[in-house]
Amino acid sequence: MADANLPTSLIVPGLHGSGGGHWQSWWQAVAPDSRRVVQDDWHTPHLGAWSDRILQNVARQSKPVWLVAHSFGCLAAVHAVNQRPHNIAGVFLVAAADPDRFGLEDDLPLSKLSVPSALVVSSNDPWLFENKALWLAERWGSEVFPIGAAGHVNTASGFGPWIEGLVLFRDFVRNTEVSAPVSLPTQSKPRTLPRPQLAVA
Repeated sequence: MADANLPTSLIVPGLHGSGGGHWQSWWQAVAPDSRRVVQDDWHTPHLGAWSDRILQNVARQSKPVWLVAHSFGCLAAVHAVNQRPHNIAGVFLVAAADPDRFGLEDDLPLSKLSVPSALVVSSNDPWLFENKALWLAERWGSEVFPIGAAGHVNTASGFGPWIEGLVLFRDFVRNTEVSAPVSLPTQSKPRTLPRPQLAVA
């Protein structure tokens, strides 16, 4: 079920990569203009190395691309945008991992991202409590898509072919294209918010 209406995108898996049954692998198969970011070491969550690899892939593209990220890949995608947003159209973040689990809270941006962003949130994600996910979304200026009790939105929680997610992504991209501002707004001062507790799986 290929969808030619989807934008050019880079699939950014989380730790250990996304196997053949994962929604990201299905996504890559049905989205004709998508490519996977391949890390040198899928088992070591090195934010800088993962972010650099994303930016290397972005630089090879002939036009701006969307980053479609999952879990730790979301943190790497956000870090990449903060380092060099050039040629990145936006980010679609699904079930982000908690930065605190990796000691990365201070390595990620404190204010709104410079590109459109969305965060898909599960109410019972063992890798990120819902209240922390909402706090991160507010911090990054991301639109929130709550999808109920969906675990970590991975193969273990039943997310292989994920048509609803593909539709969410397509519609979000369309909406950002329609509502794109004529000029960039002035960046707001980071807000001081109470820090939610760490999620423990």
